[in-house]
Amino acid sequence: MRSNSRPGSRTSATKRVSAPRADVRTKTTHVHNVTLQDDYDWLRAPNWKEVLRDPQALPADIRRHLEAENAYSKALMAPTRTLQRELVKEMRGRLKEDDSSVPQPDGPYLYYSRYRKGGEHPLICRKPRSGKGRETIMLDADALADGKDFFDLGDAAHSPDHGLLAWSADEAGSELHRIRVRDLATGEDRPDIVPDTTGEVVWAADSRAFFYVGVDADHRPSRVLRHRLGESADQDTLLHEESDAGMFVDIDETQSGRFLLISINDHETSEIRLLDLTVPDAVPVTIAPRAVGREYDVDHLGDALLIRTNADGAEDFKIVTAPVADPSPGNWRDLVAHRPGCLILSHLCLQGRLIRLERENGLPRIVIRDMASGAESSIAFDEEAYGLGLDAGYEFETETLRFIYASMARPAETYDYDMASGVRVLLKRQEVPSGHDPADYRVRRIFARAKDGEEVPVSILHRADTPLDGSAPCLLYGYGSYGSAMSASFRTRPLSLVDRGFVYAIAHVRGGTDKGRRWYLDGKREKKTNTFTDFIAAADALADGGFTARGRIVAEGGSAGGMLMGAVANMAPRLFAGIIAEVPFVDVLNTILDDTLPLTPPEWPEWGDPIRDIAAFETIRSYSPYDNVKAQAYPPILAMGGLTDPRVTYWEPAKWVARLRATMTGGGPVLLHTNMDAGHGGSAGRFDSLKETALAYAFAIRAAGEGWPQADADA
Repeated sequence: MRSNSRPGSRTSATKRVSAPRADVRTKTTHVHNVTLQDDYDWLRAPNWKEVLRDPQALPADIRRHLEAENAYSKALMAPTRTLQRELVKEMRGRLKEDDSSVPQPDGPYLYYSRYRKGGEHPLICRKPRSGKGRETIMLDADALADGKDFFDLGDAAHSPDHGLLAWSADEAGSELHRIRVRDLATGEDRPDIVPDTTGEVVWAADSRAFFYVGVDADHRPSRVLRHRLGESADQDTLLHEESDAGMFVDIDETQSGRFLLISINDHETSEIRLLDLTVPDAVPVTIAPRAVGREYDVDHLGDALLIRTNADGAEDFKIVTAPVADPSPGNWRDLVAHRPGCLILSHLCLQGRLIRLERENGLPRIVIRDMASGAESSIAFDEEAYGLGLDAGYEFETETLRFIYASMARPAETYDYDMASGVRVLLKRQEVPSGHDPADYRVRRIFARAKDGEEVPVSILHRADTPLDGSAPCLLYGYGSYGSAMSASFRTRPLSLVDRGFVYAIAHVRGGTDKGRRWYLDGKREKKTNTFTDFIAAADALADGGFTARGRIVAEGGSAGGMLMGAVANMAPRLFAGIIAEVPFVDVLNTILDDTLPLTPPEWPEWGDPIRDIAAFETIRSYSPYDNVKAQAYPPILAMGGLTDPRVTYWEPAKWVARLRATMTGGGPVLLHTNMDAGHGGSAGRFDSLKETALAYAFAIRAAGEGWPQADADA
């Protein structure tokens, strides 16, 4: 339903409050003969690793400052309390409270998750595949979360013999997961407990052991271990320990279930080691040793490995085959050729078929190849902007492929596709209990002319009756890093803005792979500023097209997208009515200079290494949002952080806000809200997280409407 609330409606009088002022405790460092001064480095707790595990360990002076910031934000947002409650109610009304996933078959069972009405966390369930028999709730995450300030369920992996469930959970928001094992016959957890892991689990074929990734003292995933049931975790067998702090370590398994995949990678180089899950004491075998700039990933089919790779100049990737007996690069043979501009995103093997998901000109499609005949067929849709994804499931010997389709106006639809007949069956359409008619909305895609002439895709959603005469406010979302593309799929939360007359838009800026691998390469390292100027071009194009007007646009981005927010706030403050920066990576230079932080060494291929490369140092220094705050007027800014965030540490937004307030000459206000009980993802519960979204959207509505009295500005 369309709300009668106007963006500028006032709910109560605003009381004048004073913004906190952080102490100035200047730290001076010298890098490449450049003197760097940081007035707010003290906000970084010296015991930050301890704080990740125990938030109560935060030093008292830092806690006082963050709590004062939270109180200030609460006071300035007090006039929107009623609006925030309305937004939560609306967003909750669009969620099916007793929703469930489409069951996935595996042997004698159908596995799925569901929610009970009012439940924050999922129930992990199964029932007999035959349809005869009762549901078993294997894991009740609501019960596990009861009484805890934070709880996030990680993996829930059933064993191949269906007798056990390995499950993991993070209870601080710091992404340190503890793995336990549940006996599904008794419903009780076994004594096996494995702490300090990433949470992912892969079972051995005999169901007597599992594999996991351990986190080291610096919070980095660096070790792959085998845990045998009944043994103490300190007896686990080490299979790989990564000595290069610049590499991530991850595990997965082939769709066939035959092999464990140990992946060692950064943002431009990968190495995969293969371990036979059917051999109890198997050791990993390297497929191709790491070579800077070469990336690959692997699936298994019969006697062959199918490898997606950018080797031999295949910028947008190709697929090669290699024998399992000797998969070294000398035995790689092209199967799916490289096509410039057509990015192969992922691939999957199912019983004699290769399935690949690819994107061309910003739109995805699924291509199915019969390996015996070489014949190919594809699945695509005709909308201007949409999202498409594969749901691999558990089984390998199947004729059925499951995929999910959605557009910005059309709720997600889950299909089973018979690869032999080409018949698709709709299994589930996402329900919106409060009501949703796609015909009430319009989905558009336009192209913004970038500073250097490139065309930047912009996906747009608005109500059919929203006037496109420049009067509508706009929320413009952007990310643009790590090659992550922004899917133009269905999201229920932005409807609360769209139904209030907002235009909702996604800027597919460089730094993502929305237009192929080149789109990513043109938005990283020395070309990073393309990400920022692309976003500004998208905002200008929306205004020039009548979708909104300059000064009516609220920009939103999180994590590396929060860095984008900080950069455009510095570069084009008058263009925006407001800036929402969620867990924003804004203290880029200091962070990437600090190789003791968990993610810094693996980030150097993305941003450059400012420690050893003076050119990278100067590039990062030129755009780092914290280092480029200017004596100018800024739009209203809402920064949101998490105290136990190991990815973008809480002090980044805290320092940024402090420097903004001390430097800006007008505008604002600048607000900082720190979740003192959560990390990078914010509140873990599905309803609790709505409160944070409601805060951001209430800020957007106010920024684009009535604004703030000048007496409340920070400058």
